[in-house]
Amino acid sequence: MRGLDGKVAVIAGGGGIGAETARRLASEGCNVMLGDIAIGPAEAAAAAITAEGGATCVAHAFDASDDASVKALVDAAIARFGRVDFMHANAADMVSIRSDTDALTIDLDVYDRTIQVNQRGYLSCTRHALPHLIANRGAIVYTSSSAAHMGEPERVAYAMTKAAANALMRHVASRWGKEGVRANSICPGMVLTQQIKEHIPQEFVDRVLLAHRSWRLGESEDIAAMVAMLFSKDGEWITGQVIAVDGGASIRP
Repeated sequence: MRGLDGKVAVIAGGGGIGAETARRLASEGCNVMLGDIAIGPAEAAAAAITAEGGATCVAHAFDASDDASVKALVDAAIARFGRVDFMHANAADMVSIRSDTDALTIDLDVYDRTIQVNQRGYLSCTRHALPHLIANRGAIVYTSSSAAHMGEPERVAYAMTKAAANALMRHVASRWGKEGVRANSICPGMVLTQQIKEHIPQEFVDRVLLAHRSWRLGESEDIAAMVAMLFSKDGEWITGQVIAVDGGASIRP
């Protein structure tokens, strides 16, 4: 990818997709501040990425539901690397999603927690990164989901927050586009992260694959490649878009 060498990205959410995105960006010469609430795995991923010989990756503990913690993540990137060019808002509460039912039965504590992390957390990522993105004519990518537009009979809070992420993305693209900031959302299909492989029954995975138009389900590398392209100079004329990377699970105009 063109234009990533020497740049700095903050990845807010360092699970399977986040860690793989950090690896891809570092391989392209982009330094990475990898934030995650589970700091142990994030530190291990950062050390492995740096050891591979690309750019530097540093881990930092952060909680997407805490605005001060999000600010500290961005500040840590500035302190370590001197600049921030890109923000990947990638955090999600994957514990609450197990109790995310429907509008009649969802526990409001589950709803509030999902909003706090997935929606308010994305706003915090936006607010604290934007001054640096404006200064450096940078880009922000939000990890959304096909749940935002599929109309599922469950996961009501998750779907609402992912639709909100797309609305926030369009706002950023419209408000700061003339100042050089690009904003896009990626909607992954089922991505076989390690967590999915360990906790989702194979029968369910097989059923999801049958509903796809592709011959396989997704890997974290698929999403990382799209993030890298959208951050790069090759993606300079792409903004305000919701992009499905889902093996054809969804087909929309």
